[in-house]
Amino acid sequence: MFSQTAFRKRCAYWLLATGVLLMLGSCADKPNELERIQEEGVLRVITRNSPATYFQDRNGEAGFEYELVKRFATELGVELEIETADNIDEIFTRLNRPGGPALAAAGMVASEGRQALARFTHSYLDVTTQVVYRNGQRRPRKPEDLVGKRILVLKGSSQAEKLAALQRELPELRYEESAAVEVVDLLRMVDEGQIDLTLVESNELSMNQVYFTNIRTGFDLGEQNSLSWILAKGEDDSLLQAANQFLDQAQTNGTLQRLRERYYGHVDVLGYVGAYAFATHLQQRLPRYEKTFRETAKEHGIDWRLLAAIGYQESHWQPDATSKTGVRGLMMLTLNTANAMGVTNRLDPKQSIRGGGKYLVQVRDSLPESIEEPDRTWFALAAYNVGGGHLEDARKLAEAEGLNPNKWLDVKRMLPRLAQKQWYSKTRYGYARGGEPVHFVANIRRYYDILTWVTQPQLEGQKLVQGNLHVPGIYATEIEENLPPL
Repeated sequence: MFSQTAFRKRCAYWLLATGVLLMLGSCADKPNELERIQEEGVLRVITRNSPATYFQDRNGEAGFEYELVKRFATELGVELEIETADNIDEIFTRLNRPGGPALAAAGMVASEGRQALARFTHSYLDVTTQVVYRNGQRRPRKPEDLVGKRILVLKGSSQAEKLAALQRELPELRYEESAAVEVVDLLRMVDEGQIDLTLVESNELSMNQVYFTNIRTGFDLGEQNSLSWILAKGEDDSLLQAANQFLDQAQTNGTLQRLRERYYGHVDVLGYVGAYAFATHLQQRLPRYEKTFRETAKEHGIDWRLLAAIGYQESHWQPDATSKTGVRGLMMLTLNTANAMGVTNRLDPKQSIRGGGKYLVQVRDSLPESIEEPDRTWFALAAYNVGGGHLEDARKLAEAEGLNPNKWLDVKRMLPRLAQKQWYSKTRYGYARGGEPVHFVANIRRYYDILTWVTQPQLEGQKLVQGNLHVPGIYATEIEENLPPL
């Protein structure tokens, strides 16, 4: 038999051994980062709210980075949860914070200065840092030409790192960094002459250059860079390995190539074809679809010429039109909109016109009752193009400026601000190419004016005049252009 002392010692040893085994078992059962994400069913990703990374348009959430990381989340079998940072430094801070996002997909260069802050995946897009200047100024061709210039870049960016390194060779070089702007803001500032130069990556320049007619490329600074996703520092590389495997496969199976083509391989701008081309299409194309435009407009109580003008702006009355972003048909409906409107074949011109007319009326009827005609029609067109959420953001900006949120003349002045970080960071729906709906509405009004003019002798033309949607001989654009600029 054991003495009480011996018995206690054996019990103590047994309890200690059991505790150690339980601890070891607990450690063995602890999931790695990838397993934890799959168990929770959510991949949290931090990014930037910009046209090259993540934004919302009438098709919903979009952006090169968003679409790529969305596919990664699907590959993992989890939901994607996006959060945005106000600046680059914040991305690293939140990424390394306990309980922070799992990774950053924000169009970031894997520079040497960032290696101590985080881990980087394999690259998925090669870019080049380019010096941007204003047309009419002397073109910078080499680093020495940057001396004496007003230069502004994003705070914490790889461009700032390059300038800091260059400053060690050229002590006279001066530049500023700002966390209050985005790439679009920098390009606009060069375009308007507020600064002399900026540095941006080639992918973001190619996407935005068409919106700024005065900007030009001076020269490439340094060697080619690579964009990568970013993970916090740590020893658990399960998620890093999964991300690398996904990116390698995306390179092999063509996913990356398709995304590059969609976002960087073409210039998607709204343009005015010209009076001659419009007159030609008026004779050759419109007669095929005029009956459907009239029938649809009559059904919904709208002017058929307005519906026809939308169709021309969207597709030039081509029933098989297809965009890079997946909108199709004469009225260029998204798949979601087509489904909601009961359109089973977007390439059927009758279905497309009827779906477009139904959607326009739905958008118009969803607007606040305080918006009256004719402004209500212009607001409906803008929402048709950019989405009701962004339009509401612009209305709130107008109200904050002491303008009338129910007048198109006032709100159209606010819409371009949705592309400027200073303003869109204060809104609910964030970044939008706010200049596009302004051009969209203006172009439709031009086409509408022409259609109204050529059909003026008809009865419905007289009804339109009485309805105050169009006044012959007085163009709203002429009145609006006389307003003082902001």
